[in-house]
Amino acid sequence: MNRNQFFYFLISILLLIPASYSLAQTYPNKPIKLIVPFPPGGPTDIVARPLAQMLGESMKQSVIVENKGGAGGSVAADFVAKSPPDGYTIMVGTVGTHAINGSLYRQLPYDMTKDFTPIALVASAPLVIAVPASSNIKTLADLIKEAKAKPDFIAFGTAGNGTPGHLTGALFETATKTKLKHIPYKGSAPAVTDLLGGQIPLMFDPIQSVLPHIQSGKLIALAVTSKTRSPLLPNVPTVAESGYPNFESTAWWAVFAPAKLPENVTTTLTNQVQKIASSAAFKERLGNVGVQPNTNFKEPLSAFQTREIAKWAIAVRDSGASLD
Repeated sequence: MNRNQFFYFLISILLLIPASYSLAQTYPNKPIKLIVPFPPGGPTDIVARPLAQMLGESMKQSVIVENKGGAGGSVAADFVAKSPPDGYTIMVGTVGTHAINGSLYRQLPYDMTKDFTPIALVASAPLVIAVPASSNIKTLADLIKEAKAKPDFIAFGTAGNGTPGHLTGALFETATKTKLKHIPYKGSAPAVTDLLGGQIPLMFDPIQSVLPHIQSGKLIALAVTSKTRSPLLPNVPTVAESGYPNFESTAWWAVFAPAKLPENVTTTLTNQVQKIASSAAFKERLGNVGVQPNTNFKEPLSAFQTREIAKWAIAVRDSGASLD
């Protein structure tokens, strides 16, 4: 390369630098896909759709929700893990996809931490320990007393093996030193139906599913599994305040992007998602179904996820649950 050729080569490189820098600074400059790991209409949609709308409004770019159900959310998570790390494919990860599945599935096609860039925790919801109104069990203390007197006798229904309800039941057994009998159903709806009909005496289920029946008086809520009481059930104690201070089990939703996301894109997404999650408008759009937005971002999502993975690994082990 002679001197003139080198000169023009150097000029061309220098001209490209501002263009590349400008491109990085203008994210986003095309629509963003927000992947939801379950079919439309479920609890994750309750969080994802208002988030997508508000994120689009804030970033002045379309954010398109795309539902990809299958394998407990693993199909969608694997899709996002293998997507380009450019900020244009992100997902609403759940306690299942990013904390439970790594211990539950024998062969998971993605790594829950190494394959993702954690953005921000968006919302959470407690589970409820519920019994029919006709039950002779009226308090959590009643349940624990009877369960200790009759090990492996009291049955509890859940939405299925390996679901948050099932694994919360396992955490509860470990914490209270009791033994219950798990009855898995194919989803919350049939389990709630049998609970209402008295075919099963007890259920661990997300608050969204049982709240209307508690409010109507058909079910009794013995406790909620979050660290603090639910604003929708202010008179219902937590398991933690009932003598088990370290007990906490919630369904949660957080935004994740593929691994190796550029720092400036990570910062932009994190700031935007945190701003939305902590806003009054987002809380209003979530409605009154028990899902609470996250407003405390002192702990990074990565640290929260690490704690959750460890906790649910114990629950999976104790429950004996395993899926292919």
